[in-house]
Amino acid sequence: MDWSCAALLAQHAASAPGAAAVEQELTAVTRLAINLSYLLSAALFIFGLKMLAHPRTARIGNRLSAFGMLIAIVVTLGDRHIVSYWTIIAGIIAGGTIGAILAVRVKMTGMPQMVGLLNGFGGLASAVVAFGEFLWSAADPSKTPRIDTLVSIGLSVLIGTVTFTGSLTAFAKLEGLKFRGIVLSNPFVFPFQHWLNVGLLLLTVLMITFVTRNYEHALWAVILLYLIAAALGVLVVMPIGGADMPVVISLLNSYSGLAAMTTGFALDNYCLIITGSLVGASGIILTKIMCDAMNRSLLNVVAGGFGQEASGPGSTQAATGLTVRKMDAEEAAMVLEAAQSVVIVPGYGMAVAQAQHSVAEMAALLEKKGVNVRYGIHPVAGRMPGHMNVLLAEANVPYEQLYDLSINDEMPQIDVAIVIGANDVVNPAARDEPGNPIYGMPIFEVDKCKTVMVSKRSLNPGFAGIENPLFYKENTVMLFGDAKKMVTEISQQLKGH
Repeated sequence: MDWSCAALLAQHAASAPGAAAVEQELTAVTRLAINLSYLLSAALFIFGLKMLAHPRTARIGNRLSAFGMLIAIVVTLGDRHIVSYWTIIAGIIAGGTIGAILAVRVKMTGMPQMVGLLNGFGGLASAVVAFGEFLWSAADPSKTPRIDTLVSIGLSVLIGTVTFTGSLTAFAKLEGLKFRGIVLSNPFVFPFQHWLNVGLLLLTVLMITFVTRNYEHALWAVILLYLIAAALGVLVVMPIGGADMPVVISLLNSYSGLAAMTTGFALDNYCLIITGSLVGASGIILTKIMCDAMNRSLLNVVAGGFGQEASGPGSTQAATGLTVRKMDAEEAAMVLEAAQSVVIVPGYGMAVAQAQHSVAEMAALLEKKGVNVRYGIHPVAGRMPGHMNVLLAEANVPYEQLYDLSINDEMPQIDVAIVIGANDVVNPAARDEPGNPIYGMPIFEVDKCKTVMVSKRSLNPGFAGIENPLFYKENTVMLFGDAKKMVTEISQQLKGH
């Protein structure tokens, strides 16, 4: 049967008695098929998210989630006839091209910024879709939108816009951008700032209430809601310093999910509701893990962010009354060869130096010599959650060699701890100095190892802006210089022995 015959039969069925009932039945069947497809997508998302929890199954989980999203997109495009398919195809090509270019060109050191931008654009997409739904509802006088739909539109605009401008601010901080000589990565606080935030938040509640009561004449209120939310996103992130950026990234990720969820309620799209809920919930859980790793509350992070960039290149000379012990690559190789156990603690400096492959090579050489090598991965090391895990996975480091803070129990028996570009996560001040801004933060107690090697460019403090007494302890030696170059030289020495 060709398409012309099918069209004639459809036309005949439409004119026959009972056509309306048949059409109603077909609509019900179509709706059932769509909802079942969304349910399948949601199931794939959940299983994919579960598999992402372990590196061995992460790739399969990623593929399952991507396939679930493909099903959701295809079903949605087939169900909604809002724009022409040519427009949709053009959007897919443009977005896919931009995404492919970014995936290829963005370096691993730029991944935190990349993740921040993706969170922001996810929030922006939700806010724009919600605005479109509002315009469509207000333009049809024969249709009265439900109160819950209008509330969902307002929340989507609020959360999505806060996510967008907050993520752009986080990007500027992570990128180390400056505005009129002011380093944006430093905390920016002014008097009564948090009271201003509370006032703006209450104003957004007033705007959403007005939208629900006078939606036909509330366009100005929605636009004002956008502007207030945009300002709120910047003001919330500006006080937060570099040391708290992993928390900010995970929190903004949660916001993007919540924005998608509220947009799903506005559109009555079950798949979007479930997907947004998963992202929002997982982001909140991850944020809680980040806060616990710093022994701080989320309110404390948002209200009292600390940390700043170093103001200069830094010095390798100790201050008066302090002693720094230095070591070169040859001496370091000799100490490592004589060790039986080694723990490597990486930080953001390893990402900056792109030293993960060199570190993995050095570890492999030590293992061939019978040394037990493990890695200590702190939850907030780097500038985004899981930053060190991603870098080491790229270098094919076995997951079984990665340990969390539980390895602290073995530190006194470990011969050598190698700290590569890490600072705050190994700072003994967090344990020994009450009143210190990072006091109480769980750290890797590498100072209890027999020997500590610290690979850094200088004695500059980390993102928290706090001096590290580890550098001046008797069992600590400094390996000054570029981490990749230093580790490569150590590997060359190990090969020659």
